[in-house]
Amino acid sequence: MEVQARKVVLRLEDVSRHYVQGDLTVKALDHVDLVLERGEFAVLAGPSGSGKTTLLNVAAGLDTPTRGRVVLAGHELEGLSRSEKARLRLSEVGFVFQAFNLIPVLSAEENAEFILLLQKLPAAERRERIRAVLDGVGLKGLEKRRPGELSGGQQQRVAVARAIAAEPSLVLADEPTANLDTETAFDLLDVMEKLNRENGTTFLFSTHDPRVMERAHRIIRMLDGRIDRDERR
Repeated sequence: MEVQARKVVLRLEDVSRHYVQGDLTVKALDHVDLVLERGEFAVLAGPSGSGKTTLLNVAAGLDTPTRGRVVLAGHELEGLSRSEKARLRLSEVGFVFQAFNLIPVLSAEENAEFILLLQKLPAAERRERIRAVLDGVGLKGLEKRRPGELSGGQQQRVAVARAIAAEPSLVLADEPTANLDTETAFDLLDVMEKLNRENGTTFLFSTHDPRVMERAHRIIRMLDGRIDRDERR
């Protein structure tokens, strides 16, 4: 089912995700309402265990809520099969992880191109887009290097390039600066801010890093599975 929502890229309505551990019920998400509009640069902030990563997983259809409604890029997730959710993620969602998750035997351009291969884009279009994306994240001249030949910051830039290569509606970034020193983190945030400003790329970060929160246009503070405060700048 498609939902008409021109400017809304993500909508969560009364979403809960509970886990049962023995006699204990853990409320990872508890009655969460959230609307994210196209072009936002937003942060989920809060301590470990507050529900940030669970919210990202539910938003992307990687986890199923116990209750509530999730609409991603105009598509209601409830009722979609696993393969349908995978196809939706392939076209609409980019991921940036704390651990980079690059394929060691592939070069920077091959890692960034991987999603476009899955989308079966023509080779000429793939090459043109990947060169432009790698240039845009500051990796011109490093296209042929494998992850082991790149610094941590350069590897994370490859991960960002991979996330945005398919021109997704939403980029979900889970603690993307956690393994980076301050200078490298600032450089990476500069790249993502530029993509947001110039291309209108929508970003939703999960973080407790103040360096990221300083750059955010919106800070969604989570506590015990709930949204405690929602602050716009």
